[in-house]
Amino acid sequence: MCTALSFKTKDFYFGRNLDYEFSYNETVTITPRNYPFKFRCMGKNEKHYAMIGMAFVQEDYPLYYDATNEKGLSIAGLNFPGNAFYAKRAKDKENIAPFEFIPYILANCKNVAEARKLLKNLNVFDEDFSAALPHSPLHWLISDKKESIVVEPLKDGLKVYDNPVGVLTNNPTFDFHMTNLANYLNVTREEATSRFSSQLSLVPFSRGMGGIGLPGDLSSASRFVKAAFTKLNSVSGDDESESVNQFFHILTSVEQQKGCCKVEKGFEYTIYSSCCNTGKGIYYYTTYNNRQIVGVDMRKENLNGKTLKSYPLLKEEKFLIQN
Repeated sequence: MCTALSFKTKDFYFGRNLDYEFSYNETVTITPRNYPFKFRCMGKNEKHYAMIGMAFVQEDYPLYYDATNEKGLSIAGLNFPGNAFYAKRAKDKENIAPFEFIPYILANCKNVAEARKLLKNLNVFDEDFSAALPHSPLHWLISDKKESIVVEPLKDGLKVYDNPVGVLTNNPTFDFHMTNLANYLNVTREEATSRFSSQLSLVPFSRGMGGIGLPGDLSSASRFVKAAFTKLNSVSGDDESESVNQFFHILTSVEQQKGCCKVEKGFEYTIYSSCCNTGKGIYYYTTYNNRQIVGVDMRKENLNGKTLKSYPLLKEEKFLIQN
């Protein structure tokens, strides 16, 4: 499963944890403005906004997991099994396959407001990329520096939710996650005070007891609560180093370690974590075996080009021995 979030200091940041049991050898991939996107139903788009993100490139097509365009609009797709429903093609709609959702929105929209308008006539239809690569059941977090929304393809249509938290995990549906937050309304970052009974004088015996009840398991509902609490109470300076580091610390609060979540074919773990400075177009990442923050700057590339530019992930840790 996964966790995605937005975060604002002086600049605006967007990123995610990608949690799964194996990697597809994804790369940080830059799509320039003149790369010819060929959509299954919407024709070819040869002039669009440039974008950068994490993608599995197949047949010269970037299958983005998360990405940010040059205007600062960002999207992450997260696993949504059992709930995601892809309809048939509709004659009166703009038909987009699930794997086309991120590039289609980012190619055509510069902010969430424009994405909302486009989504009103959008139909996410049931189509695989190929026989070897069936589609994934997804929902999406879309953010800019002003607001966030969640888009969920359900049986009764494409749902768009305002997201004041700026966080998304997996199942159940987003409205459940927002309602579920009320179960934790007494959790606080402040020093705990006794409300147990006026007949007892109970005194905290440790710092942090105001946070008792905050979940720590790896379920999507618990990760949503923990990520929301950590983000909304987070304190950071405005410079790039402190902002990026704080973003990764928020993601670390809900990362998955190998061995703690057993699945059919091994263990789910946090394959990579990402943080994009959406205004500067710098995509930072860490991997499970490389905690060093690595960055790729979109604006150092030729954004008027026609070909994809991909950077393989640096997955081996380099230890700095101080003595």
